[in-house]
Amino acid sequence: MTNMQKRILGNSGLEVSTLGLGCMGLSFGYGPATEKKDAINVIRKAYELGVTFFDTAEAYGPLINEELLGGALEPFRSEVVIATKFGFKEGIPGLGLDSRPENIRAVAEAALVRLRTEVIDLFYQHRVDLNVPIEDVAETVKDLIQEGKVKYFGLSEAGVQTIRKAHAIQPVAALQSEYSLWWREPEKEILPTLEELGIGFVPFSPLGKGFLTGKIDEHTVFDQNDFRNIVPRFSEENRKANQELVKVLGMIAKDMNATPAQIALAWLLAQKPWIVPIPGTTKLHRLEENVVSVKITLSADNLQIINDAVSKIEVQGNRYPEQMQKLVGR
Repeated sequence: MTNMQKRILGNSGLEVSTLGLGCMGLSFGYGPATEKKDAINVIRKAYELGVTFFDTAEAYGPLINEELLGGALEPFRSEVVIATKFGFKEGIPGLGLDSRPENIRAVAEAALVRLRTEVIDLFYQHRVDLNVPIEDVAETVKDLIQEGKVKYFGLSEAGVQTIRKAHAIQPVAALQSEYSLWWREPEKEILPTLEELGIGFVPFSPLGKGFLTGKIDEHTVFDQNDFRNIVPRFSEENRKANQELVKVLGMIAKDMNATPAQIALAWLLAQKPWIVPIPGTTKLHRLEENVVSVKITLSADNLQIINDAVSKIEVQGNRYPEQMQKLVGR
């Protein structure tokens, strides 16, 4: 196993590899699930390359992604950090939210079995449930931590008020939300709040759901089960309009002998020392490409060029369809 640099998520003391692996796409969201043996290969290869931070959720599949990860990581369980999530009814996003304390407990117990582990390293609330006071959620996870079933508490796509209220009851180790060169909303309120409270940040979709790799244009056709078919930002005309951003990344990447994806990840890593992106992939060559980004240091000049270019580009289209957009930032 290669040693990758490590980062600590905020003040929590939770140490993880500088880059994690988002495992959702292996089972869910981007067309047909990856063949099991190929998926296990990707997970184990990530570990060999120094990745020690793996992200899953009850809702990915549902359930099958946790089972896949549990089996793949079992041989070196003690050397990795596994994050999973609760918060949807029966683990199915389409059925709505459920962060009632009894459900959180049930999900934790079931996840321990699926993940083949004695403890969940990081347990996130997947989306804020307005029907359950966040204080009750934090209290429940606090109990699970005291019982030794969970080590750290996380939130996903939560707004500033929710983060503050939760953190007051049980320190939040990490917030997981979307953040990338084409979704910079967290810079307004979220990042300053996390910095103030000492909470780590785990950006998902750090490559803009694949767009920032430069491999998607207005002619790309997605699989019929691919989530991107219903994302406004991925409509044909928006893909065309948003090429500008990829062009700029491509030019900088060329100068640095890197790929656009590597520059997009290096940019995120340069923002704060407590940011740990979790790009997902189903392909070994992409995994290898992503891991190289931790060795790329962007100079102040590089960062300035990227920021100048990006600030002139208005990214077109919402990042979620309307009904899903309502669940974020609460």
